[in-house]
Amino acid sequence: MTTRPVHAIVVAYHAAEELDRCLAALQDEIELTVVDNSSSSEVRAVTRRRRAEYLDAGKNLGFSAAVNLALRRLDSEPRKDILLLNPDAVLEPSDLHVLAAYLHRPENERVAAVSPRLVGADGADQRVVWPFPTPSRAWAETVGLGRLPARSTFVVGAVLMLRSEALEEVGLFDERFFLYAEEVDWQRRALAAGWSSSLCPDAVASHTGSGTSDDSRRREVLFHAAHETYIRKWYGPVGWWLYRSAACLGALARALVLAGDRRSEAGRRALLYLRGPRRCAALVP
Repeated sequence: MTTRPVHAIVVAYHAAEELDRCLAALQDEIELTVVDNSSSSEVRAVTRRRRAEYLDAGKNLGFSAAVNLALRRLDSEPRKDILLLNPDAVLEPSDLHVLAAYLHRPENERVAAVSPRLVGADGADQRVVWPFPTPSRAWAETVGLGRLPARSTFVVGAVLMLRSEALEEVGLFDERFFLYAEEVDWQRRALAAGWSSSLCPDAVASHTGSGTSDDSRRREVLFHAAHETYIRKWYGPVGWWLYRSAACLGALARALVLAGDRRSEAGRRALLYLRGPRRCAALVP
């Protein structure tokens, strides 16, 4: 496939049918490790049927800690690139080959993370490249300047290939991130070390999304709680105050001008930031 092997890590939490589709596409193509955060007999059965390595986390460790569990197991093996793959994503072998080859193009020698294009169940492209969250960008979006070009960007982690050398330099994932924003933080640390992230436009993966929970409001709370952790880590208490103020003001403005479900959604977002996303997430089962 390439001059370097690739090892895929899939973090599962129930959803055995989705996991089966995910693993079936790559079965026998590369080595696979499934970290089971749900200690599910169904997940275990699927993993063994697809001849992947099964690791029972013992409890729901969250995404970062589960990935780190697998990475530590691989630490003593020869150098390999790592493919992080969500259970609700399917990457065909041909696209895997394209992705791996893209990562090792001579002009990409300082690319730490690469993602394929993502296509949803409706066939529409999903956005893959995003600007890093910052207080200044939050305010730019609030005043209608959110489309200004970003100096630096990251790629989402639904299907993400990480270069071995970058992993060695940047290190493991920050386990303060339970779910969401962990790949943003890792790529931000990589950026500080002189690495970059990239989209491979010639590779495509299908991604249904919502694989972590069927409760959209629960996902929303966890998503914004992770961003609070990210902003506090990189910009401190003052940065978080600025980011939170912009998020509140922007959501309140949308609640005033929108109607129907979009108005209700904006109102919930404003209330979430007024209360504090992490405080609200602590109340979520």
